[in-house]
Amino acid sequence: ISGGPVSYKIGFLSSCSIKYLTFIWNLTFCITGSLILAIGIWGLSDKESLTSERITYLGSDPMLFFVLAGLAASTMALLGCTGALFENTCLLKLFTGGIITFVILEALGGIVLVSVQHQIKASLQDSLMVAVLRYQDDPDLQFIMDEIQAGLQCCGVESYLDWKTNLYFNCSSPGVQACGVPASCCLDPLENGTISNSQCGFGALKLEEFVAPSTIYLGGCVPQLSRWLHNHAGVIGFSCVILIAVEVGSLLLATKLLAGIAFARTLHDSGREQMYLLSHHQRQRGFYS
Repeated sequence: ISGGPVSYKIGFLSSCSIKYLTFIWNLTFCITGSLILAIGIWGLSDKESLTSERITYLGSDPMLFFVLAGLAASTMALLGCTGALFENTCLLKLFTGGIITFVILEALGGIVLVSVQHQIKASLQDSLMVAVLRYQDDPDLQFIMDEIQAGLQCCGVESYLDWKTNLYFNCSSPGVQACGVPASCCLDPLENGTISNSQCGFGALKLEEFVAPSTIYLGGCVPQLSRWLHNHAGVIGFSCVILIAVEVGSLLLATKLLAGIAFARTLHDSGREQMYLLSHHQRQRGFYS
């Protein structure tokens, strides 16, 4: 269902301004979502995660999050973008319905996060333990684990001793990594140089507990993450408010545009009715004269 072009005022903006503002707004998010989707697909393809041998690990692949998030964002933005450009009320209504659904799901998600904190913590522990066990086998998990450990200045899940569960870092391993930890656990992986020493954590699991703190971080990432979340609760809350504000802004623009299209159709139908009545009246006058 398409409406004709309109050029009247809606509030302090003209209908054309709202139309193209809605289009540009959603086009930006459509491009962003497409880039996120492309990154996710590239990551899955690069690791051959969709092959029959690795498909069982797809659910734990971090690239899947990029695919789903990018697909959802780009699809919703495309609906709003196309609906605004062609003044298509069906697409705009789908877009507004989707935005409302997202806002409701985000609100419910926030409530769930608060009410099941302990279960989420347990799930996080399990996920990080999977990353520890598959550290050498999955480049993405290795990258994420290294970033978490270096960023939070931690080592392992609950403590640095968790790396004993890794096949390569276990002290019974015949390889050079035996009794070691990743370089991201080291206090100074550069060792006062410019090139990271990937072997700075080798042999760390054999060190005495009073000696190890001078070389690596001993605390686990889950306790450290809990402290980080507590210290940055304000920033996280502000980011959530910004996200909701963006979604509400998209919703308001689409709603204004829908109202404008409906108003234009009312004017159009009213004009056609007046023209019909005038034509009918003129025909009657001609008949009686």
